[in-house]
Amino acid sequence: MTIAKVIGSIISTRKHPALIGNKFLMVETLACIDAAKERFIAIDTVGAGVGEIVLITRGSSSRCSIDNMNAPIDAAIVGIVDDENHIM
Repeated sequence: MTIAKVIGSIISTRKHPALIGNKFLMVETLACIDAAKERFIAIDTVGAGVGEIVLITRGSSSRCSIDNMNAPIDAAIVGIVDDENHIM
């Protein structure tokens, strides 16, 4: 899992049929000691919003979050962090 901050939303009127009805958000990973920040798009499965700290699953396991193993997804938001005071 990856921890990141939602920094924006992505509007896509044309998309793969398996993704219709899903919201896309731009996220930026939080800086770690030995890793640089990274920005990427993740599908939102929990109703996250801009400015929130979220948990993201990546790779083929992210498809499980929408119950469609054939969906072209490689990152999914699967949780919203309630208390960010304990993060690094």
